[in-house]
Amino acid sequence: MVNAAVHLPVPQNEPVKTYAPGSPERLALKTKLKEMQNQQVDIPLIIGGKEVRTGDTENIVLPHNHKHVVGKFHRASQKEVGMAIVAALEAYRMWSQMDWESRAAIFLKAADMMTLTEWRDIINAATMLGQSKNVHQAEIDAACETADFLRFNAYYATKIYHEQPLHSPAGMWNTMEYRPLEGFVFAVTPFNFTSFSANLPGAPAMMGNVTLFKPASTAVYSAYYVVKLLEAAGMPPGVINFIPGSGSKIGNPVLDSAHFAGLHFTGSTAVFRQIWRTIAENLPKYKSYPKIVGETGGKGFVFAHPSADAHALAIALIQGAFEYQGQKCSAASRAYIPKSLWPALKEYLVGELKTLKTGDVTDFSNYNNAVIDKNAFESITGYIKYAKASNEAKIIAGGDSNDSKGYFINPTIIETTNPKFKTMEEEIFGPVLSVYVYDDNKYEETLHVCDETSIYGLTGAIFAQDRRAIILASRILVNSAGNFYINDKPTGAVVAQQPFGGARASGTNDKAGSYLNLGRWVSPRTIKENFIPRRDYRYPFMKED
Repeated sequence: MVNAAVHLPVPQNEPVKTYAPGSPERLALKTKLKEMQNQQVDIPLIIGGKEVRTGDTENIVLPHNHKHVVGKFHRASQKEVGMAIVAALEAYRMWSQMDWESRAAIFLKAADMMTLTEWRDIINAATMLGQSKNVHQAEIDAACETADFLRFNAYYATKIYHEQPLHSPAGMWNTMEYRPLEGFVFAVTPFNFTSFSANLPGAPAMMGNVTLFKPASTAVYSAYYVVKLLEAAGMPPGVINFIPGSGSKIGNPVLDSAHFAGLHFTGSTAVFRQIWRTIAENLPKYKSYPKIVGETGGKGFVFAHPSADAHALAIALIQGAFEYQGQKCSAASRAYIPKSLWPALKEYLVGELKTLKTGDVTDFSNYNNAVIDKNAFESITGYIKYAKASNEAKIIAGGDSNDSKGYFINPTIIETTNPKFKTMEEEIFGPVLSVYVYDDNKYEETLHVCDETSIYGLTGAIFAQDRRAIILASRILVNSAGNFYINDKPTGAVVAQQPFGGARASGTNDKAGSYLNLGRWVSPRTIKENFIPRRDYRYPFMKED
């Protein structure tokens, strides 16, 4: 049980720095970017607090300049996974029994170190260079959201620990104990959000669990610095074991362990389904049923009613579809626009996209940067080529790409006459927005089309001034988006403000950034203490009349 005297105040979301010309944060970050670009870091595994170098390495290159190497990382094999499991289980004895206040202090200290010291520049710079995020995208993710996860997780943990049975009758005391899971948690993170490197292994650890942490190979650079930050804040050895490498070489031995107790995953739907299938097949091996928490794919939509504010709609489409090159599971990937709004909206969008600059992250005037790697570049441009060759679609903006230096794809808008066109249905994960124009009098009918088009249910938005239209959209699209936005873009969820997650093929909807997620990482135990035990087995009804 948590010390009942300890109550954390409600945290405040970390303010986003502007990095405006002449600001001290701009100068400091540019200095750090230059410094880190000119270094090559050798990133080891971290197992039980010790650095492990396997010799099986992979270069870390800049997506916007893929010939520029800033380091290499060592890849784990089955041997190192076994070492990590042993180290985690050894740390479990100490960590699971450590008082909650001491665990929380580590994460709260890390949040302050992140926001108030040089760590902010280090992790922002690593995110910009390694994942090709512009300064604003890096700041809201790597600095602010990381700090928010750490602070709010501590707050929500306190709330959970203080939740006790409502009543203890005279002569007894009822309590609830929140135990960590019996075993270890496997945390798997994607490339697109550095903050997930703090939250996915950190949320279970906050509740007393130990973790094996596998980041995406294209985000090892920033993930390493997040782990080093947590170490610097006092994280004991073995609580979070850092094991980058191939998914199959790591995932199979992890899931084969009898001590596997939980999965905290963000990534593709296909990979999540495969992991779940493997877990199901291995169930007889496990000590307990593993907790499975996953956030996967998305096909974010923006639906406009004829009463929509056309200018606000246009800005939302640009920001929602093209910020961070559309590499967000929440990105506005498809839009449904009424005919009455489309001509003027189309003209405005085409004109504005001509003003967006694409290039290197160190040039702060660039709005767009590179997609993450060659595989992503080829996949995204494949969709664009498909649209160019189709008689059901046309490219009205962008469509160009160049990977000679970096993996650059210009923001692209596809207009299609088929609401079930391939680019309206499938997740692209790139700077591509598909638009279907519908007859104004088919608003309700087209809402149903939107609901039935995608397998995903992550994010969506409705733009309308007519409240009746908003209500109708909200009802019809009730299962289409776990995060639903009214007159706003479907991206940019803020910790504690819009807890994030979706259902259908988008995941388990356990809402990162809320108490709902933290609650998955405990195994409650009800304890009843009887102060005055019974002295007779007989009940009153048993007496004779």
